[in-house]
Amino acid sequence: MPYNEQSTGKTHHQLVFPRERRTTMGKITKYISYRGGEGQWSWLLHRITGIGVFVFLLAHIIDTAMIGWGPKVYNETIAIYRLPAFRVGEVVLAGAVLYHALNGIRIIIMDFRPETMTAQKKIFYAVVAIFIVIFVPAAIYMLAWVVK
Repeated sequence: MPYNEQSTGKTHHQLVFPRERRTTMGKITKYISYRGGEGQWSWLLHRITGIGVFVFLLAHIIDTAMIGWGPKVYNETIAIYRLPAFRVGEVVLAGAVLYHALNGIRIIIMDFRPETMTAQKKIFYAVVAIFIVIFVPAAIYMLAWVVK
């Protein structure tokens, strides 16, 4: 007999994680463990990297608009990007763009080829492997100034 939440009085999460208490940690665990697995993590990373790229684009629009206040203001604004924190941020941004692009390709493949849904875990691990192969050398190159 299939269960439903009305017949048991419990939510799906309570049935899956029966020992979990209604504490703050339990609520956090609920969000972290929602369905769990590679699909959830790829979805979460895709959203986080998408928000990061969006925030960067907004900042870029604003700093480009500074040219309207004259070259001095623009140059002072752009000089901020030479600070070490922003240079490390560039590496994080490059990683976010790379992951977002690779995962976007994974999503496109699964959308246009539904039969690949059964291999979504393998495709996710392929995305992670490609990400590491591309990002690690790029990050080392981008952060070479730290050791100089």
